[in-house]
Amino acid sequence: MAKWLITLGIVLIALGLLWPLLSKLGFGNLPGDIRIERKGFTFYFPFTSGLVLSLVLTLILWIFRR
Repeated sequence: MAKWLITLGIVLIALGLLWPLLSKLGFGNLPGDIRIERKGFTFYFPFTSGLVLSLVLTLILWIFRR
């Protein structure tokens, strides 16, 4: 369990460091990402970006487990 938590922490840190690069590629603005902007309020839910990220991580982990 500790090994998985450490791996998850490293992946999250790497994503945090790479986020400016990914946003320049349009990763945070994919069709299907929900963004509501009103005066004094902004709500952002990266639905499609989360799905793409989940698929990529699943494929990477699946490849390394084989």
